[in-house]
Amino acid sequence: MLNDTFKQFKSGTDIRGVAVEGVAGQPVNLTDDAVCRMADGFVLWLAAKTGKDTDSLKISVGRDSRISGPHIMELCVDRFVRAGAEVVRCGLASTPSMFMTTVELGCDGALQITASHHPFNRNGLKFFTREGGLEGSDIDVILTFAQEDKHPMEYDTGRAYDCDFMSDYARGLCDKIKSEVSAEDYDHPLRGFHIVVDAGNGAGGFYADKVLAVLGADTTGSRYLEPDGMFPNHVPNPEDAAAMASICEAVRESRADLGVIFDTDVDRGGAVDSKGNEINRNRLVAAAAAIALEGNEGGTIVTDSITSSGLREFIENNLGGKHYRYRRGYKNVIDKALELNAEGINCPLAIETSGHAAMRENYFLDDGAYLCTKIIIKAAQLRKEGKGLDELTAGLKEPLESREIRYRILEKDFRACGEKIIADLTAYAEQREDWHLADDNREGVRVSFDKENGDGWFLLRLSVHDPIMPLNIESDSEGGVEKILAQLTAFLQTTQGLDL
Repeated sequence: MLNDTFKQFKSGTDIRGVAVEGVAGQPVNLTDDAVCRMADGFVLWLAAKTGKDTDSLKISVGRDSRISGPHIMELCVDRFVRAGAEVVRCGLASTPSMFMTTVELGCDGALQITASHHPFNRNGLKFFTREGGLEGSDIDVILTFAQEDKHPMEYDTGRAYDCDFMSDYARGLCDKIKSEVSAEDYDHPLRGFHIVVDAGNGAGGFYADKVLAVLGADTTGSRYLEPDGMFPNHVPNPEDAAAMASICEAVRESRADLGVIFDTDVDRGGAVDSKGNEINRNRLVAAAAAIALEGNEGGTIVTDSITSSGLREFIENNLGGKHYRYRRGYKNVIDKALELNAEGINCPLAIETSGHAAMRENYFLDDGAYLCTKIIIKAAQLRKEGKGLDELTAGLKEPLESREIRYRILEKDFRACGEKIIADLTAYAEQREDWHLADDNREGVRVSFDKENGDGWFLLRLSVHDPIMPLNIESDSEGGVEKILAQLTAFLQTTQGLDL
């Protein structure tokens, strides 16, 4: 059982904490001692997982651009070397590329030092094996080793060396675009395209220089390609309104054909077409589904729970696929897709509206650069037919209004409080003839309303990690969101434990 000290580091399937001073009220807890213990815990876990002695392990280590990354990286490299491992030091790297070291370099395990889109003062550890990212239960084991101060035996045979694996990874993306576009100028399939990149000063700047420019694209007007762990321009997060406004502005100012944007460690992506339409959230899911279902007719697309009703219609009516709405959390949708495929159900894509997209053809790895690569390939193929990328999702119906509210849970046992509210709301909805419970919902409570009562739906759920109950509402009529919210609020005012 993890104590409060080590429980605070667990963030789903990652480890995260405060690595540097600079934000009031957030003292450093990801100390050198904590990091070293966690690194040793990973070595012990990996040795047990692989059945190897620690001095036979091969481990890769990379980091995103945040300011604490180089120091934490050296701490981890040192601990792995002390355990006798062969350590591949990859430097600035994307999270997906670190998984790929287990495929292409034969690493037993990989560590990416990242806290995704979180502020500059935070950092964390994200682990991979050839089977993919670790499960939450694996993180529990690693943190338990750290809590109990357990360490592997030390050997003097360990060694570390530098490897520019990001260049190899980028060449793999280039080769994919060349082969799938198959242009007359085979080595420059993007010649004539103007594509801008917004890396948000994270690790994604390579995509402009090592992928797009190499293939002949004009990348002038790209923004924030230089790594800067203070993130001075905007949060590197495709879900963030300011970040999306930045890439939209870059496309308009440059009169580009396409814009792409990444989060800090490039496991998420988003895009903007030449007309300024955001290919993000539901539209991103629709575009990815259209691409993934080519050659997978009738296949199943797994998404998170907050996808719109219009998206379901698009996947099933326009694309001829099946929509499996599942729980929030990128690992949840990936694990469900793996489970469905194991059952013999054709499922080529698992995707969250946050921009995490994992394709079966790419090891079910959530990779923002791979997703944007697939979108660019489709744009090039459509151009050959005289069509634009916007035609890919032309049939998607989007809500007239949408809103998200995040209610804070005030009780200490927030999970029990949230689960009671969900159970009570389910019972309440079942008694209302004008509330229609979704028959396919697998998280929280999703209720739809006819035109007179709001012409839309709400989903109230419990956050995966935090003492929060997020509420999403969509409506196809003006004023519908407020009408739906008013009906739900009447119920919420009867509950205890929520900050309304």
